[in-house]
Amino acid sequence: MAVSDEFVEYVVEQLSGWGEVSARRMFGGVGLYREGTMFVVLADDVAYLKVDDSNRDDFLRAGSAPFEPYPEKIKTTTRTYYEVPADVLEDPDELAKWAQRSWAVARKRK
Repeated sequence: MAVSDEFVEYVVEQLSGWGEVSARRMFGGVGLYREGTMFVVLADDVAYLKVDDSNRDDFLRAGSAPFEPYPEKIKTTTRTYYEVPADVLEDPDELAKWAQRSWAVARKRK
C-alpha cells in the first residue's frame, strides 16, 4: 500500500482550489482530511473517495473499483471507498465536486 510523496502532493494540489486538505500517513497508505474529517484514502498511488448510497452509483457508472486493502479476505461488507476515475482526478473542478460529496458522506458518519 505504499504511496509516493509525489502522488500525495499531486492529489492535494488538485484539491487546493476546493479547500485546505491535509495528509496523514497511516498503515502504509495516506488519509486526506478536511476540517478533521477523512474523506480520501491513498494507496498504491491510487485515490479513493468515501461513498455511501448517495454517491456510490456515480463511481459504479464510471467503472470504479472499491478499495480492497486485503483482497484475499472474503468480502462480506459494502466497501466505503471507491477509486476516483482518472478523468475526474485530472480535472480539479470536477474533482472538487466529487470530493465535496464524499466529504459530506464522511461528515455524516461522525
